[in-house]
Amino acid sequence: MAERIPVVIVAGFLGAGKTTLLNDLLRNNRGTRIGVVVNDFGAVNIDAMLVAGQVDAMVSLGNGCVCCAVDVGELDELFTRLTEPRAGIDVIVVEASGLAEPRNLVRMVVGSENTRIRYGGLLEVVDAAEFATGRERHPELASHLRLADLVVVNKADRLEAGALDRLRAEITDLTGGAPVYATSYGRIDPGLLFDPRRPLAPRAGDQLSFDELLLDDEPGCQDGHGDGAHRHLHDEYTSLVFTAAAPLHPRRLLDFLENPPAGLFRAKGFVNFPVAGHESYIVHLVGRAITLEPAGRAGREKTDLVLIGTGLDTAAIPALLRDTEHHGDPLDDQAMLPVFRYIPQTAPA
Repeated sequence: MAERIPVVIVAGFLGAGKTTLLNDLLRNNRGTRIGVVVNDFGAVNIDAMLVAGQVDAMVSLGNGCVCCAVDVGELDELFTRLTEPRAGIDVIVVEASGLAEPRNLVRMVVGSENTRIRYGGLLEVVDAAEFATGRERHPELASHLRLADLVVVNKADRLEAGALDRLRAEITDLTGGAPVYATSYGRIDPGLLFDPRRPLAPRAGDQLSFDELLLDDEPGCQDGHGDGAHRHLHDEYTSLVFTAAAPLHPRRLLDFLENPPAGLFRAKGFVNFPVAGHESYIVHLVGRAITLEPAGRAGREKTDLVLIGTGLDTAAIPALLRDTEHHGDPLDDQAMLPVFRYIPQTAPA
């Protein structure tokens, strides 16, 4: 089964640091082919000029805001160009105009008929030093933050530690628990957003991608951190690998995914269910967005999950997942009803 290409939306008001973040991703992604849709409100697309020459495939939208499109047709056309197999794109990043409405952009991606893509999350970038002023000027910022799968607090170096802690607590209250990632100069480890391609000869200390972590057949959970190149400038994140020989109960697993632990941003891997004909599924969790798809020939006879986020409780999460294991008799098809809600209508080509 072809892996869907994640579409990550980067939003935030003017001056928050979206283009700085995007440029840093493009410079430090270690060979991942990133397709970029840059949307700037105005006839001259300054943001497109800033990233020109650094991306493998770019479609720039000028003279208006993509979120104002009547339907998803225009965006779907762009996705079609970026997802052609010959382009070899690994991830698509949509940098929204500072005037864009994130809700509409998310709807466009989720509602797209392109079977080669999946929603990769909404990143809302905020200016740490100007948050209070920005919220007063733009009251809708609170609703934007509640939609976010990950909040990136940029320019964190401009605040003292106590002020930064208070700001993060305020944002966490607004989002209802979405992960909040503090950084400076727009620096964010690509591994927090997508699976970076690896060099042929990995260097010691490099961050493992999800796919490489899933190759580890050792049972139990492990934890690690980002690659640390800018450790003094941004939060570290934690990866957990969960492996289970016993199948997982569908309803209990969905309860875990629908109510994720604090700080959990992404989860990816294979899960096994004790239901005949529905044994192996691929699961993706990005913030609050859940996708499950039959694994087919790619399936496994055990559960392998990678979970990634900031400030994860590395003791509690494995215990929560162990509680989803099923050790009784096989279940009937009715047990799969919660899972069916999260299966895309059309399988990828």
